[in-house]
Amino acid sequence: MNQLNENSLNELNINNSKFENMTGRMENNKLKLNILMLSLIGPGVLAAMGDNDAGGIISYCITGAKFGISFFIPLTICLSILTYTVQEMSMRLGNVSRKGFVALIGKYYGNFWMKYQLYTLLIENILMLVTEFMGTTTGLVMIGVPFWLGTVISLGLMLSIMTFKGYLKREKIALFMGIINIVFIVIAFMSKPDIQSMLNTFASWNYTGYSPDMSWYIAAIVGNSVAPWMIFFQGSACIDRGAVEEHIHIGRIDTLIGCIIQVIVAVCIIISGAALFGHIGNIESAGPAMIIKAFEDNMGKIAGILFAVGIFNAGLLTSITIDLSSSWCAAEAFKWPHSLNDKINEAPKFYAVYAGSAVIAAFILLIPNLPLNYMALLTQVIGGLLIIPILIFLVVFTNKKELMGNYKNSLFVNIRACAVTALLIGAALFFIVHSFVL
Repeated sequence: MNQLNENSLNELNINNSKFENMTGRMENNKLKLNILMLSLIGPGVLAAMGDNDAGGIISYCITGAKFGISFFIPLTICLSILTYTVQEMSMRLGNVSRKGFVALIGKYYGNFWMKYQLYTLLIENILMLVTEFMGTTTGLVMIGVPFWLGTVISLGLMLSIMTFKGYLKREKIALFMGIINIVFIVIAFMSKPDIQSMLNTFASWNYTGYSPDMSWYIAAIVGNSVAPWMIFFQGSACIDRGAVEEHIHIGRIDTLIGCIIQVIVAVCIIISGAALFGHIGNIESAGPAMIIKAFEDNMGKIAGILFAVGIFNAGLLTSITIDLSSSWCAAEAFKWPHSLNDKINEAPKFYAVYAGSAVIAAFILLIPNLPLNYMALLTQVIGGLLIIPILIFLVVFTNKKELMGNYKNSLFVNIRACAVTALLIGAALFFIVHSFVL
């Protein structure tokens, strides 16, 4: 009997040991999965989420409010191919060359083109920061905060990112902020869209009547798929993160995830805007406050609050990524220390560009009687001018054998890249001509 009990005890101990080993393996696998997911989510997701900035959100929402459930939804989905194509090349170039985009321009094409890209990007980014502060400040104003105080709070939150140590910590904070984009998905469900109309849109690409301004909206949507700062940001962020050639596959997944998230949010904003179809007067000049009020009147106060929170968060997140692209570019051009892993006293000029650009943008926003709508238009026009040489340089660089080695563009990628570049340049030129000539 004692022998039987001893055998049973030994068997129980063996089974417990097996269970503990299996549990340990499961926990180890779960840890590895979490580490893998964290390694996949990075610059590609941040760049793509930043593409849904305050100005982009307003543009998508107004498009939905003007045209309803229309062909702009499948068009926006198709345009994610453009975003992925450009951002994948930017990521690959950064991983392989380990040099920032503006530094490569200076190396291969001289100081003139390097300084042209640098100074135009700095001006464009400051103007974009003004539009982002418009979004964040409006979000705060809608909950009763005075305009000047909302601007100061937005500036303070943006500068607070400098107090955290290390690239990865700052990246995770920014990614956590990106989660708030889910509010736009919630608003889309609250709008109770007609599913049959949406399915018909995918089947026939129908639209609610032709408008002479439709071409302008198409060009704006196409142009919004890639912004100049995104190309500079993703390459430099990959370098600062420590990514190399071996991480290109992970970088592609990261970029793809970012593009999927971006297009889902963009489509949800258009769907939400479609719920306001016919409810906003003088829609072309509608600003964030007017849109938030329209959501409150037609879908309830919660919808208005959610949209205000979403546009505040989008403006803040994009402000950080835009300003970092400025800092990286300036530091790369003048060969200053420029890593987010550096402390402020180790890279003072890098952080000075970040803080200085933010302060200048905040002061501009506080100028009385500033034509904000015209500034938003001017920002898009400058972006259109800036993107043309950037895209050409990007395609040329990713085709250089001595720079990219085995990672240079394949024939298929080149065909896609040239088509995307031609489309984006065409949209930029059309937007500029339509805005100032016609």
